[in-house]
Amino acid sequence: MSAPGFLVRRDTDSVEEMDRPDCDPVLLANTYRQFGLINSVVSGWRHTYVTLLRPQLTASSCSLLDVGSGGGDVPRVLARWARRDGLDLEITAIDPDERAHAFATGQRPVPGLTFRRAFSSELVAEGRTFDAVISNHLLHHLSPGEFSGLLQDTEDFAPRIAVHKDIARHRVGYGLFSIGTLPLRGSYIRTDGLTSIRRSYTPLELRFRVDEEHRTGWSVRRAPRFHHLLVYQGGNRANA
Repeated sequence: MSAPGFLVRRDTDSVEEMDRPDCDPVLLANTYRQFGLINSVVSGWRHTYVTLLRPQLTASSCSLLDVGSGGGDVPRVLARWARRDGLDLEITAIDPDERAHAFATGQRPVPGLTFRRAFSSELVAEGRTFDAVISNHLLHHLSPGEFSGLLQDTEDFAPRIAVHKDIARHRVGYGLFSIGTLPLRGSYIRTDGLTSIRRSYTPLELRFRVDEEHRTGWSVRRAPRFHHLLVYQGGNRANA
């Protein structure tokens, strides 16, 4: 299905309001609060957890890294699901933005979940490894160099599974999000969400972008609700 003119190509010039250093702190905090609702409706992490992540996480001690965790709603729900399933899962959620880190650490602690203000490259330098690596709505934010860095860092973490989930640019998704978020006031959810869709890849564009990296073990998979998954399965870890 073809896109209208403004969705034919990725909009790599627009900047989301919440990414600006001088954005309104009240609107930003409200945006973090509303992410939990938005992600529960549109992101589909329950299906991803059940079909891709949980089969790779054993009942013994295991670990997961969330890159660019923002307000922390996704790692929180993953920690709850894992605990309910009897998994001894330690989650590390990282974000370099001090505002995101302050919001995430200001919420009620969740057993097995640790937040850090850090880049993924810092954890690579520390020699950290993880059984699973994820990100949510991160890819469209990244410059070409940052995209390459994320793929390399992911491989260096030697995960059994990595899932980078992002929005797929689509005219129907754009229209539904535009209408569905009209009631959400006092935040950047609607304006930034629409900017995110314009900045996002189509599945073919994402496949092409990954092919440019000449890496093995990566695949692009379509996901419901106008999303796609960039999945890495690089083989068993040496200590697995």
